[in-house]
Amino acid sequence: MKISLISLHGLIRGHDFELGRDADTGGQVKYVVELARELAKQPSVGEVELLTRQVIDPAVDDDYAQLEESLSDNAKIVRIPFGPKRYLRKESLWPYMEMFIDQTIAHFKRSGLPQVIHGHYADAGVAGAHLARLLHIPFVFTGHSLGRVKRQRLSLGKSSRETLERRYRLTQRIEAEEIALETAAMVVTSTNQEVQQQYELYDHYQPSRMEVIPPGVDLASFSPPDEYWPRPKIADQLDRFLKEPEKPAILTMARPDERKNLEMLVRVYGESEELQRRANLVLILGTRDDYRELTKGQRTVIGNILHLIDKYDLYGKVAYPKHHSSDDVPELYRYITQLRGVFINPALTEPFGLTLLEAGATGLPIVATSDGGPRDIISNCQNGILVDPLDQSEIEHALLRTLTEPDQWQTWSENGIKGTREHYAWSNHATRYLRDLSDILSHTASPEPINRTARRLPEFDRLIVTDLDNTLTGDNDALEQFKDMIRSHENIGFGIATGRRLDSAMEMIEQLGLPQPDLIDTDAGTQLHYGENLTPDRSWQKSIGYVWKPDEVRSALDGIEGLYRQSDENQSEFKISYEIDTEISPSIKKIKKRLREAGVRARVLMSLGMFMDVIPVRGGSDFSMRHVLWKWGFAPEHVLVAGDSGNDVGMLLGRTLGVVVGNHSKEMNRLKNRPRVYFAQASHAAGILEGISYYNFLDNIVIPNDRIE
Repeated sequence: MKISLISLHGLIRGHDFELGRDADTGGQVKYVVELARELAKQPSVGEVELLTRQVIDPAVDDDYAQLEESLSDNAKIVRIPFGPKRYLRKESLWPYMEMFIDQTIAHFKRSGLPQVIHGHYADAGVAGAHLARLLHIPFVFTGHSLGRVKRQRLSLGKSSRETLERRYRLTQRIEAEEIALETAAMVVTSTNQEVQQQYELYDHYQPSRMEVIPPGVDLASFSPPDEYWPRPKIADQLDRFLKEPEKPAILTMARPDERKNLEMLVRVYGESEELQRRANLVLILGTRDDYRELTKGQRTVIGNILHLIDKYDLYGKVAYPKHHSSDDVPELYRYITQLRGVFINPALTEPFGLTLLEAGATGLPIVATSDGGPRDIISNCQNGILVDPLDQSEIEHALLRTLTEPDQWQTWSENGIKGTREHYAWSNHATRYLRDLSDILSHTASPEPINRTARRLPEFDRLIVTDLDNTLTGDNDALEQFKDMIRSHENIGFGIATGRRLDSAMEMIEQLGLPQPDLIDTDAGTQLHYGENLTPDRSWQKSIGYVWKPDEVRSALDGIEGLYRQSDENQSEFKISYEIDTEISPSIKKIKKRLREAGVRARVLMSLGMFMDVIPVRGGSDFSMRHVLWKWGFAPEHVLVAGDSGNDVGMLLGRTLGVVVGNHSKEMNRLKNRPRVYFAQASHAAGILEGISYYNFLDNIVIPNDRIE
């Protein structure tokens, strides 16, 4: 089988991981690369590709600009260009997800479809879910860390909810996670606690789809020191800080992030004379050349740590080197093990805790937060103590116990070496993963193969698709110019995309005297027909009804105050339409939540601030438009789409050339400054003509707004 893993943020390459460089280049980077390599070793796997983002930026290594990088004979990293070329933090990637989807579809056309798509984290989760829905391929999701849990934990701190939202885009992230959970045939989790206490916070919590498959650790690299083991170079860096470098050490290794709770650890050490007497403190806080170049959040954490070191006068007792390489990490664990020290992870929340496995595999006892993955690790390996990360006294006592009870230290050390090898080998993970995947694939139809012939809508080299109401209509003079333009350019196909039913749309097309559309997308992106005979798209019809249960939609929503079902002429097989009084109705967020809690899998679209359509999860103009492009082989750059309201949003995003007419509704404002979305000054059909001129669409197409930095 061919497996496509997707991990979009951070800096991913197959060697010299820059772990801790920033908040986005952490354990997930190592996890997905090692997973790709291990899966590729399995006899049932023919190819593994790890899709990530291409970054062309003088501030980062040229490795991240290479389109492909081999990991093994049948595993590789594929870097997909989307959004600005420069490196972006993950919270800034959200506006470009549709561009990634379109670029990945083009990649699949060149290289072939996978049998499964596996998204890692919320960003790749929502992108992978959309690709899986469009291409009818099974989807697997791994959250790594979850937005609802992060919000819950960080809300205990000093930052306001509004500050957290601005910094972390938690609302968008949580919605992406809901979409991923809704779509996934399997959710891979690391621990039982994730399933029972973290995913349970989500509306689409389906424990039957969740498989606890702990990740592996590179046991070849992380092994205990033997009697011939030489002193590592990293030890010299630590000695520069320490008056008594021969003492045992308390080691922590984490990027400077508020969630990692590092300030608490320094405070515990600073207020404990006994800890200071018995051990040094070693803080590995990622790498940095210039403190001023770090993000504001990282500067704040490091600044607070330096303040505490100064406050408690810990000079000579605390080491915090600026640099370390990935090769230094296993050596560092071995060095602290040789000193009979302890590793601590005091994070507020820890989805898994790869560093705990690495430390345990080298024989270093661990103290870890009682939240998340550490529970399972210590339960399986019996190699340390769990603590409440907010209880200063408990953290101190756990560290002192480890440092002052040599027999217990030895037992924990031996247990860690043995337990990691028994429970956390990558080969174990791959075997269980493929077993569960094989079961999913045995109940799934194979995706439709790519037709390599030049299958296209007849004779067109470009296509204009526009909404009807308030986009084409409203300016008769401009509409006449638009009709003349379509009739005089035989190389341009003409399409309509509308929320109306097919019969209503055809009636209006006739009244307006429009040319017969070559493509008509009706019922809010749930029906596709072609040409004069209105030939239905059979493959689209086959997929659109997936898990669609209209009776359950009506049962969940009918009777809600402020929600009124529209007349029968506005309803159709795959669309249930309501008029909504926002003064008294629940919010759209609460309406979605109600559907999810009722077990209904559907999409909710708002238009003009008062009309709401509920459609199947595989419906909508974004899916229908991409289906057309995929099926007929059109390049998105040769397709111009125009609209004015919320149900047009999907088709306006991505690599098509978008035009928003001047009389647009306010829900379209969120598309401003998106690449390839042009906001016309003119209204109605005049706005479409303005957009056609902007892109020089009738001649040699130009895209002035291709990248918006």
